[in-house]
Amino acid sequence: MAAELTVPQLSAKHRPTLDQALSAIRSRAYWSPHPEHPKAYGETAPADGLAAFEALRGTRLDLGQPGTDGWTGSEVSPYGPELGVEYPHADPDVLLPAMKAGMGAWRDAGPEARALVCIEILARISARTHEFAHAVMHTSGQAFMMAFQAGGPHAQDRGLEAVAYAYEEQTRVPGQADWSKPQGKKDPLNLGKSFTAVPRGIALMIGCNTFPTWNGYPGLFASLATGNAVLVKPHPRAVLPLALTVQVAREVLAEAGFDPNLVALAVERPGEGIAKTLAVRPEIKLIDYTGSTEFGDWLEANARQAQVYTEKAGVNTVVLDSTDNYKGMLSNLAFSLSLYSGQMCTTPQNLLIPRDGIATDAGHKTYDEVVADLAASVGGLLGDDARANALLGALVNPDVKARLEAAAGLGEVALASREVVNPEFPDAVVRTPVLVKLDAAKPDPDAPYLSECFGPVAFAVAVDTTADALDLLRRTVREKGAMTVGAYTTSADTERAIEEVCLEESAQLSLNLTGGVYVNQTAAFSDFHGSGGNPAANAALCDGAFVANRFRVVEVRRQA
Repeated sequence: MAAELTVPQLSAKHRPTLDQALSAIRSRAYWSPHPEHPKAYGETAPADGLAAFEALRGTRLDLGQPGTDGWTGSEVSPYGPELGVEYPHADPDVLLPAMKAGMGAWRDAGPEARALVCIEILARISARTHEFAHAVMHTSGQAFMMAFQAGGPHAQDRGLEAVAYAYEEQTRVPGQADWSKPQGKKDPLNLGKSFTAVPRGIALMIGCNTFPTWNGYPGLFASLATGNAVLVKPHPRAVLPLALTVQVAREVLAEAGFDPNLVALAVERPGEGIAKTLAVRPEIKLIDYTGSTEFGDWLEANARQAQVYTEKAGVNTVVLDSTDNYKGMLSNLAFSLSLYSGQMCTTPQNLLIPRDGIATDAGHKTYDEVVADLAASVGGLLGDDARANALLGALVNPDVKARLEAAAGLGEVALASREVVNPEFPDAVVRTPVLVKLDAAKPDPDAPYLSECFGPVAFAVAVDTTADALDLLRRTVREKGAMTVGAYTTSADTERAIEEVCLEESAQLSLNLTGGVYVNQTAAFSDFHGSGGNPAANAALCDGAFVANRFRVVEVRRQA
């Protein structure tokens, strides 16, 4: 097929971005090519993006994929409206062979061309960030600004980060080498050698409901940049953002002279459950999944033909030992507990507080005082309904609402959840967090704080001492996993002890956050999301290990 986009054109346009991304993953310094502020996209971008989103509603998104045997779509926004978008339903017996057919040319293009094509895809998505933001908002329940940032530039950063790591790992080995072994008085042995990064096969990316792009882009672009075709299977309640992504990817691939079927969409009919069927097909060699521990464990146990990357559930913990900024600590924790109604895999759940209290710059604070002051801080943050809606978004599904309501019966309620009305979307289910007091004095294998309670639920757990808090932290990370750990202490010895637990149990740690950085936020190119070293996730976003096993190096030796 004729290429409208040539590699030299793409190189002139995107090689500087690739080089900057490579520099950023080596230095770990702040960098992003994707603006966070809505005004950066042009004066008319907000209105244009909303109009583009509204124009999608009630339409059929025809991607021109082979094997389409019908149409499906049943998304209802957590804010109330039905989206009414129909998507192609795929016959995998037709679609998967078509996807595989284009992989040879994609492999032969080499790591740089693949990286540049991926960056062009991301650039086109970036230009439509406002449209994507509405798609993310109305499938995940995120408030608009969070959907704009996390679903737009931050997700695009994570995709670009994966491309940079993929390029770095594939180019460690030179493409060509002349090999000469001296033989003393005899002529040397001479060989010409070539080394090619070859893909594993077709990758299956199983999307999640809460962060369809942020969690989806790393695996999608890591697999595509390493030469694999990618089949995108969105969560049935969050199809639109990933369907638009597939649409853009197919357009760019075709314009660059590659088979658009290298990226395709698989949407399920209600109750069909195609993820299990696709995951064990022999053509699927890579799987990326974010979601429940139950299905993640199933994939790891049953998709034996594939390399499986999972991000599952965990019990995120904050240890409160002491602080020299009590007000800042409370403010930081209140925001962390409230953001997106706690529907983040990084949101803290367990707050471990010595029952005798903690030392602060505002004097000694008892356990009850710390809990009461934190409840007041959350209440103050969310006291204004307009601000509460902007921070909380909407509950993504009825299961979260049920867990929130049940949590009030688990212990003494220090802060009750309240209903917030969203005047723009009156059907949205918006709730403030609940804070429940629990005690770790009596060992209980069924204690609520020993399992994840996903949503706006936090437990203030009384412990005898900070040492006991660290024992409980170690236990929960080892047995249940954790995406994040936070701690507040003014003691160098305690800081070292907390750090040692996290190093031994492979948990990402944030210490003494009192400003505008929060434990549940991570920055691409600098922060690792998950570690791959505890049960919450078997991979990190993003490191060399996340991409290196998506390809193999095949050597050809020739007699010189």
